[in-house]
Amino acid sequence: MAVLVIGGTRNLGSLLVQDLHRSGKEVVVLNRGITLDRLPQTIERLRADRADPAALAAAIRGRTWDAVVDMACYTGAEAAQAVEAFDGSVGRYLFISSGQVYLVRAGEGSSPSAREEDYAGPTILEPPLGTRDHANWLYGIGKRAAEDAFQVGWRERQFPITALRLPMVHSPLDHYDRLHNYLLRLRDGWPLLLPREPDLIVRHVYARDVVIAVADLLNHDPTRGMGEAINLAQDGEYTLQSTLEMLAHLVGVTLSIVRMPRSILEREELLPSCSPFSDRWMSALENTRAKNLLGFVPTPMAQYFETLAVHYLKNDLPSPPGYALRAREKELLASQVETSS
Repeated sequence: MAVLVIGGTRNLGSLLVQDLHRSGKEVVVLNRGITLDRLPQTIERLRADRADPAALAAAIRGRTWDAVVDMACYTGAEAAQAVEAFDGSVGRYLFISSGQVYLVRAGEGSSPSAREEDYAGPTILEPPLGTRDHANWLYGIGKRAAEDAFQVGWRERQFPITALRLPMVHSPLDHYDRLHNYLLRLRDGWPLLLPREPDLIVRHVYARDVVIAVADLLNHDPTRGMGEAINLAQDGEYTLQSTLEMLAHLVGVTLSIVRMPRSILEREELLPSCSPFSDRWMSALENTRAKNLLGFVPTPMAQYFETLAVHYLKNDLPSPPGYALRAREKELLASQVETSS
């Protein structure tokens, strides 16, 4: 089976490419070659900026693919170009989308975890240019536009698209080091700093589960999930409090939390580093469709957290950049103690 992975150099992409390679697939990676990868040298690389239609067409000219896994599509224009480039030369096209397609929707869903039927409808207004909210809004809007363009390809040409919507993906290769940031803070003896507001729901996904779901889609009925958008996520809606208690137990410490107004933490530029799961742009997804349609069986969060905690804490990994802000957090914590005494 010939599989092209667009992107495939970091986090989930790297894990997926290596899994496909080990399973005997003829896997090829297409990207710009800017990000250093640690993939086996036996894996073929194609170099192109997928946002450049001519470069993309030239890179794949004359080749056909049993499947394409697109991990680097961020706009409607890129999706439309992909439909043009691969129409008639691919058996299945998997687009890795994002739970942020729900976070840019106007209005509230009926459940804390977004369902596929929550997608349709108007989107929120564009935040001020140059803000972090704007960057996240642009990402969610771009992923929606890409999904919509692929759906046009499905309706008009039967382009073999399946969109997989992912929340935060936990893996040992997470380049944002979000779980690692929490673990280091839990171990240093100081309280965690969290926003003083109701906790957001934590419902993410384990990278290994996504890799298995992709492999199942490639290996079995080629029509399963065709034309669909499907959430991949763990079971259970956890509060941030219960999630951190789980992590504290793995580290062997008692959880200690101090809450401050979000405005102070944002002013000090401590969010999201001090509490990545308090980020308003962190989606929580419901997974019933994936279970019913794909037979998706997610790993329990406690189980994969333990696996990742061992990886981060037993391998003497360097502290992530976000942990450098811990000194400023300690200053805030100390000032609060002085103020209250």
